[in-house]
Amino acid sequence: MTDSLVPEATATEHPFAQYVRILGKGKTGSRSLDREEARDAFGMLLCGEAEPVQVGAFLMLLRVKEESPQEIAGFVEACRANMLLPSPELQADLDWSSYAGKRHQHPWFILSMLLLAQAGYRVFVHGSAGHTPGRLYTEQAMRALGLPVADNWSAVEHNLDSTGISYLPLKHICPVLDDILQLKPLLGLRSPVNTLTRMLNPLAARASIQSIFHPAYAAIHQQADRLLGQQRALVFKGESGEIEVKPQADTRIFLLEQSSQRELLAQRALAERVAPVREPDTNPLLALWRGDVIDPY
Repeated sequence: MTDSLVPEATATEHPFAQYVRILGKGKTGSRSLDREEARDAFGMLLCGEAEPVQVGAFLMLLRVKEESPQEIAGFVEACRANMLLPSPELQADLDWSSYAGKRHQHPWFILSMLLLAQAGYRVFVHGSAGHTPGRLYTEQAMRALGLPVADNWSAVEHNLDSTGISYLPLKHICPVLDDILQLKPLLGLRSPVNTLTRMLNPLAARASIQSIFHPAYAAIHQQADRLLGQQRALVFKGESGEIEVKPQADTRIFLLEQSSQRELLAQRALAERVAPVREPDTNPLLALWRGDVIDPY
């Protein structure tokens, strides 16, 4: 991508322009991208073959339209083709995506990761921090708790072998994708990147767990996972967009298992509304883990 907003004048249409046109050609002329188009378009973004103005237009047109499962599948395939990946020998049992950050409650879900690791499962966590102000991100929380945060795949392998859990920031998996994710303060809105990152599954774990911000996206996740050949996936609307069931509300859970799609209902555990905390923190997690306190949440 060039440093200038307006590229040098040319009589030839830019190769990426076709994808902006497909998405933005009015109510009757526009359509969704098919899977191959989505894969090609996002591959161009990741390879720096689109101008900055085209990147913004593309992402926001998708945001307004709402991305389709075929588009998300194509985007994820493009990302996987451009990710910095380890050897296939490095494996995890569960892919845990964590990109939202906590705003209203403490990051209790981290204790679930620890319980899974203690039970013998290899839990690989990936995410990004800082794209939305006022949130406590998983990387920050894990560092505060002394949990392993890696900066390369060798460290991930060591952490999984020794503790059963490891976090790797997106910037070490696909730097350009992380750069696009960080555009939110500039664009003012989330983009399809906030959706597709949850389905990256860099280690091709058989099971994937994903949280969404809006209930309407659950079916999109489920269908995209099926297109991508994900063996097992569990999707639900979690607290602040993280993988954490709200105990004061019923939760619809969308389950994909061997191409079979099901919907379950987890009934609320608390009858009354839980007041938000002033500032999410990790100290309450330590106190609960040690058995010093009992928290109804």
